Amino acid sequence: MTGSAHSIADLDGRDDFIRRHIGPGPDDVAEMLETLDVASLVALTDAALPGSIRAAFPDSMPDSRSEADVLAELTRLAGANTVQKSFIGLGYHGTVTPPVIQRNLLENPGWYTAYTPYQPEISQGRLEALLNFQTMIMDLTGMSCANASLLDEGTAAAEAMAMSRALSKVDGDRYFVDQDCLPQTIAVVMTRARPLGIDVVVGDPGSPGASDGCFGLLLQYPGVSGSVSDHRSMIDAAREGGAIVTVAADLLALMLLASPATLGADIAVGNTQRFGVPMGFGGPHAAYFATREAYRRQLPGRIVGVSVDSRGQPAHRLALQTREQHIRREKATSNICTAQVLLAVIAGCYAVYHGPEGLHRIASHVHRLTSVFAAGATKLGCEVVNPSWFDTLRIRLPGDADGALARAAAAGINIHKADSDTISVSFDETASAADVAALWDVLAAGPSGLDVAAVDGASPDGLPDALRREDAVLAHPVFNTHRSETDMLRYLRLLQSRDIALDRSMIPLGSCTMKLNAAVEMMPVTFPGFANIHPFAPVDQTTGYLEMIHGLEKMLCDVTGFAAVSLQPNAGSQGEYAGLLAIRAWHESRGDTARRVCLIPSSAHGTNPASAVMAGMSVVVVDCDDNGNVNIADLKDKATTHAASLAALMVTYPSTHGVYEEGIVEICDVIHDHGGQVYMDGANLNALLGLCRPGEFGPDVAHMNLHKTFCIPHGGGGPGVGPIGVRAHLAPFLPNHPLRADAGPDSGIGAISAAPWGSAAILPISYTYVALMGRDGLQRATEVAILSANYIARRLAPYYPVLYTGKNGLVAHECILDLRPLKEATGISVDDVAKRLMDYGFHAPTMSFPVSGTLMIEPTESEPRKELDRFCEAMIAIRGEIQMVQDGKIDAADSVLRHAPHTLADVMVADWDRAYSREDAAFPVAGLWADKYWPPVNRIDNVYGDRHLICACPPVDAFRNAAE
Repeated sequence: MTGSAHSIADLDGRDDFIRRHIGPGPDDVAEMLETLDVASLVALTDAALPGSIRAAFPDSMPDSRSEADVLAELTRLAGANTVQKSFIGLGYHGTVTPPVIQRNLLENPGWYTAYTPYQPEISQGRLEALLNFQTMIMDLTGMSCANASLLDEGTAAAEAMAMSRALSKVDGDRYFVDQDCLPQTIAVVMTRARPLGIDVVVGDPGSPGASDGCFGLLLQYPGVSGSVSDHRSMIDAAREGGAIVTVAADLLALMLLASPATLGADIAVGNTQRFGVPMGFGGPHAAYFATREAYRRQLPGRIVGVSVDSRGQPAHRLALQTREQHIRREKATSNICTAQVLLAVIAGCYAVYHGPEGLHRIASHVHRLTSVFAAGATKLGCEVVNPSWFDTLRIRLPGDADGALARAAAAGINIHKADSDTISVSFDETASAADVAALWDVLAAGPSGLDVAAVDGASPDGLPDALRREDAVLAHPVFNTHRSETDMLRYLRLLQSRDIALDRSMIPLGSCTMKLNAAVEMMPVTFPGFANIHPFAPVDQTTGYLEMIHGLEKMLCDVTGFAAVSLQPNAGSQGEYAGLLAIRAWHESRGDTARRVCLIPSSAHGTNPASAVMAGMSVVVVDCDDNGNVNIADLKDKATTHAASLAALMVTYPSTHGVYEEGIVEICDVIHDHGGQVYMDGANLNALLGLCRPGEFGPDVAHMNLHKTFCIPHGGGGPGVGPIGVRAHLAPFLPNHPLRADAGPDSGIGAISAAPWGSAAILPISYTYVALMGRDGLQRATEVAILSANYIARRLAPYYPVLYTGKNGLVAHECILDLRPLKEATGISVDDVAKRLMDYGFHAPTMSFPVSGTLMIEPTESEPRKELDRFCEAMIAIRGEIQMVQDGKIDAADSVLRHAPHTLADVMVADWDRAYSREDAAFPVAGLWADKYWPPVNRIDNVYGDRHLICACPPVDAFRNAAE
């Protein structure tokens, strides 16, 4: 073959990634278009999209690049960061991720490509891992109930404030926050409090009457100053007066310190980052939230519980699912709809790997180094400010704090300047005796002359005797079994095998965009130059991160048409909240303080009204028409009625019903004509890139789910990133941060997340994706996503009605199948179909959203045609099984659908008494003989699980009589 057979782009690999990311090849695309009777992808998008919104990428949007080229750039950017030993603390610490966990969990697509475990029968592995996490949190905090993680410590503290207000018997809007709390936590709490009319009082808990009249208290344990304070008398007095008390506790310190429950707290929150999760410039990290038994039904977020399956065997599931409060829509006090599952799993497995003895050894090591350093500092004539400590010391150096920072930096060490005369030093598990000696040299401004071993023998203990932990923790066998790497490796493999993730099959979830997370995109996450940077490291040590962050911001502006972007929101729900706060702040800057009404279509995701309420707005629902579109007549009527108080409209585009609404420009004009702003939910951005730019056709602000359109993995339910893009007039009101002036404008709305750039460690994933795809690749991805959704809709339409279509009978990037007529005719429900799909090796599409009794399917551009066909064949075969019920050949109660999913134990039973064969149960199509996934449990009893709530690892014999 001659060289002329290939283009330069072929030879340098620039187009290679695009071909590999997009599943259907050219021949597949041609045949799929033929199925739709459409001539080309251009003709398809012309037929589907309104012409009024079409727009191309700007010339500034670069072309695609090769994997080698982009990896080289990310390597350079990581290398531009300076990785120094961090003793900054402030809630972020160096840690050692056990290699067996890094290799087999963090870097394993079997874990990071899984979806939220709403289908528990095929999510048993990560549910067990999350149950381990909850058990660890309950043990260490002493609380009786914990959730499966929250976004970060600041957000968890803000959630605790909201929960306290709902539970407290104290009238009024005052909330007390310990001045010794982490500064970023205080900032997030104050941002959350402002639109709700809560008066945050920051003060000294030791001052008489400091918290009088407050509905709740937030205390830090140990404090940011390092002090380990005994607040029991204050806690008792506050609770006796009807207040709710939250303690933000360092999880590693709780190996040595009395638990928050022992102190009398009602709620415990904190961060699990130092349990094996790299600092990553601030995230993602799994926060924890635990509370007393009496308050478990007010607990925000997700709870993993234990139930039984149809055979009476123990099985895990999400318990009390309405704890995801956004389901309550405008009545919610929280918009949390996600967790940090992947990071919670890592933290829980860190505890499984080390066990109680190992964690106690690590905590003792950290505390001992701190104590030795304190003794040496005193010998050098320095004043140790805090009288007690776990891992943090404040050293007063009158006139020399800046000099100490400079000397430390020159020695490759980062410490924190607490004030003009005081430095703060925090130790972690990566610290050593050599680090102690180096820090003494910093204090002495030269060789200290001190010997660590000699000082160690005479060093004091920093823990108050009255606060030492006396009860045992982590006694469950799971924390005392997997000690060898072989055993841990096999445990992780066992858990992984009990799940269905994207590495095994298509996950066709509508509105969730479960697309390929390419290996090349994931690689930079664990580069040391990205993983091991403290979020408050000196600016000159983070130049690589900042270049990458600003580059991604520009990319997102280019593809969306917005003028500015904030990457701080670390979930789509937080992007919603930040966007609405920006709108509110803009109105207030113009003197429009009465604009508090938010119009929201009835089809909207539940986080929309929940976010509006959190932003201090009143929700007015706008009707949808029979085609699922916003009813423009009703919109105009309500916009006119509320013209004087209209703040915003929240609209999803393409719509939640999976179609391009023709009237979107008119909708935006109506809102603007009545003085409001338009917030666009960007959950469906995968149907827009390269074809239109939201910043140009009407919306003023939109969030962009990087964990959907831009390839950040779902991780079993987190991490996510939900940045917002805004038009120029809203740019002054983007989030900012108290510890990084460059993280946002001075006029911003405050901190939304604990870290300045949210989940910064996973931003390289999206940066890599956009750089690899370029302008042509992103457009091609959108076109093929639309093609794949319409291909599935067309193939399945003879068997299941497609509920909503747009112009020319086409859908956007997802389609909704209506199973309600079949249920009415046969009794077979959408649940039965979802469970039966497991027997075919598939995760179910999105169930009953946005319409009850339907399935919403989104194939994405990354699924090959053969997988689309395999899914269609499964759905067609299931329709045949339903037909048998419809024809009276089998009763619904005896059908293969009602008994699904089928486990290996089912088909191995000696006496088969079902009305269908074993082969029909487990091998309904021939392809399963070559690669069969066996669901590990049968259908789970949700009612039993809620009536007998167990959210910690149960004893082995807990379910001996469950089936009786």
